[in-house]
Amino acid sequence: MSSSCEALLRALKECVLNSDCVQKQGHLPSECIKQHSNELPEQCQLLRKSTFECKRNMLDMRTRFRGNTVGMDAEKLRQQKIATPPAES
Repeated sequence: MSSSCEALLRALKECVLNSDCVQKQGHLPSECIKQHSNELPEQCQLLRKSTFECKRNMLDMRTRFRGNTVGMDAEKLRQQKIATPPAES
């Protein structure tokens, strides 16, 4: 897989691992994504859809020339999180 989807995939993995489906119900992350996707939090569902779109866009010849915007947006968000220090309480 191209590095343009890597940030989305990493965020999806983290989201699913921290979801109730894995933590409380004891399902495998792959089971949660495939069979219990409606039980995942909305953020995980959106990340799942974005990851799918990113992978699909990698096969689209138009986006090969322009770049994969779905993956690029995720990378920009990741860079912003790194640049912004956490607020102290």
